[in-house]
Amino acid sequence: MTAGGSNRLLTPEEVAAWLKVSEITVKNNYPAWGIKAQKIGGLLRFRERDIVAFLEENHG
Repeated sequence: MTAGGSNRLLTPEEVAAWLKVSEITVKNNYPAWGIKAQKIGGLLRFRERDIVAFLEENHG
C-alpha cells in the first residue's frame, strides 16, 4: 500500500477541493498528473491514498 491515505473513494469534487482546483481541471488533467482513477457505475472515483501519494511526490 502507498504510504499515507486510505482506500476511501473520493469524488472528483472532493479531489478538486483538496487540490484547490476546479472539478473540470481534475477531470481533464488526472491522467497527465499520473493519478489513477476508477469508473464505478460510470462514475469517476479516486482512492484517497493515490491523491496523498500525488501530493507527497509533487508538493512534499
